[in-house]
Order: sequence, then C-alpha cells, then structure tokens
Amino acid sequence: MSKDPTSPTFKQKAKKELKDFFIISLYLAFFFCALVTYTILLLREHGGSSLNYTFAIINALVIGKVILIGEMVKLGKRAEARPLYQSVLLKAILFSLLVLAFHFLEEFIKRLIHGEPSGTVWHNINPDELIGRSILVFCTFLPLFAFIEIRRVLGEEEFYALFYKRGGAENPTISSGK
Repeated sequence: MSKDPTSPTFKQKAKKELKDFFIISLYLAFFFCALVTYTILLLREHGGSSLNYTFAIINALVIGKVILIGEMVKLGKRAEARPLYQSVLLKAILFSLLVLAFHFLEEFIKRLIHGEPSGTVWHNINPDELIGRSILVFCTFLPLFAFIEIRRVLGEEEFYALFYKRGGAENPTISSGK
C-alpha cells in the first residue's frame, strides 16, 4: 500500500496545526484581555492587575487547544454540508458546549485538588458564572467560526490572498455564481 503523494506529511500537519493554534489563541486572547480591561474599568479599579491578563491569556491558550481537539475529533463536521450561516452557528454552539464541559471538568479537578470532598464539589460550583462565561465564549466563537468556515470553503490560498495580499479583495477568483 503506497502513500498518497498529495497527502500532507506529519511535519506539514503539525506546522498547520501550530499555526492554527497560534491564530485562534491570539484571537481569543484579544477578546479575553478586552473583557478584563472592560471589567477593570467597570469596577473602577485603578492599576489593574496583570494577573487578570495572565489568566485571560492562559484561558485563551487552553480554549484554543480545546478547539483544536474538537476539530481533531471532527466535532461539527456534519454541519459543513449545511448553508454557511448554519454551519457557523452550529459549530459555535457545539464548541461552546465543549468548552463548558471543559470548564466544569476544570472546576471539578481544581476543587478536588484543594481538598473538597468529591460528593460536594458539584454543589459548590457556581453554574451562573460558568453559563455566563459560556455565553461570552459563544459570542466570541461566532466570528471565529465564520472565518474558519470561510477559509474551509474558499481554501487556504484563496482565503489568505483575500485577506493578506494587496488587491486580493479587488480581484477575487471566487466564482460569482452567475
């Protein structure tokens, strides 16, 4: 059985996944740091804590990895046959639920590490905070998955040409549907 010469090598896959992780994490860090800034300004804290920004960045990295894990297990793959807006909405919902599940697991493990009995851990988790966080994550995921889905539909080269090459938006090679 011979290997398909057009299939990417392990090194190429790893490079692409690392690039995707970096872009997704950077996008999430931007929003989470903006949220921290808003919270600091809203609460009128002067000289906001850099620790809050550190947690925002760590959270962005963790959620970025959760997204890549979800993509690796093909979460939302069936939604790709639907119209683009439905695919974006369904993936944003599915991945928000995945992140919510990871947040519950994270809270559970954190509380166990701090010595709480396993039977009382679920009762001490604040579901309102986790649901509120999930709503913010969902709102952040909508534009993220819109870009991811547009990239999937257009293809890597066309997508990057459209966004990063001078005149890319003026001379699209996308069929006009006429």
